[in-house]
Amino acid sequence: MGSIAVLAVLLSSCVSSVLEVDGNATQPVPAALKAEMSRKAMSPSAPILVRIFKQESELEVWKRDRNGKFALLKTYPMCRWSGKLGPKTRNGDRQAPEGFYHVSAGMLNPTSQYYLSFNLGYPNRLEAALGYTGEALMVHGACSSSGCYALTDQGVAEIYAVAREALGGGQGSFQVQAFPFRMTPENMAKNRSDPNFAFWTDLKQGYDIFQVTRRQPKVSYCGGRYVFDQEFDGGDPSDVLASCPPASNGADSVVAARTQADRVAMENLVSAGVALSAHSYADGGMHPSFRKLLERNGQADLAKRTSLTAVPISRPEAALADPHSPGD
Repeated sequence: MGSIAVLAVLLSSCVSSVLEVDGNATQPVPAALKAEMSRKAMSPSAPILVRIFKQESELEVWKRDRNGKFALLKTYPMCRWSGKLGPKTRNGDRQAPEGFYHVSAGMLNPTSQYYLSFNLGYPNRLEAALGYTGEALMVHGACSSSGCYALTDQGVAEIYAVAREALGGGQGSFQVQAFPFRMTPENMAKNRSDPNFAFWTDLKQGYDIFQVTRRQPKVSYCGGRYVFDQEFDGGDPSDVLASCPPASNGADSVVAARTQADRVAMENLVSAGVALSAHSYADGGMHPSFRKLLERNGQADLAKRTSLTAVPISRPEAALADPHSPGD
């Protein structure tokens, strides 16, 4: 939350005062962020992992430390995402993707129309097998979205530099985990009646592995769903939609215990009648720090603060209707 507050302060002035118009893809990792890496026993070239949370409108950058586990480097407030909670299934649905993706160096875009960007690689193998359509789903700058995650020019410049250094340091690709919300028992209980609940339960398996172990889960696909940390004789299944073959390894007992405890906690919330109803989105969301600026100063001012070229805010009325606030 401290990192979010710092970025909000930076946005109180024009973004062009801290970013270069030319050479944007080669800007170094900011000195303050490198100092934070050093404090947390991380090197600039160490592998990274990214987690995205729609409801909270936050993106986390994690980095492997000298102990070999991932630790949180920084949390960035998202200025805009579009659609509603749930996966992207077709071109033009304005849905920002949910799932597990892997971003290689060739997916970084130094000439993006939104300052800088990287492609998530949607549809992945599972989504393609399910017939989902769409392309060029990005994490990018500015505060405008029609299926992407917009982090402001300032935010994406930092993330891009950190990703570039990790990929240049030998990481073949970094994993992006995109979730509808932080997958707590409370949030699962609130959304228990959603038609995407079974899909989210699958995603939570990968979420739990990372929460418990602080390592990147291995992602496979079979049975038309995600499968995590499973080893199969003969390698990963080639037919994504076919039934999963027997696994040659068992589940991590600590992770399994965490998943079971969360399930029991969710069921207790539901049975006690204390689970609140889920949020309903008009068209995507916006982090409260940006929503306050939009409400107070208007869309033209926020566009100037979040983009070197003052890219207009997408659907500002819907952004103001985002029901999520910290502590919900």
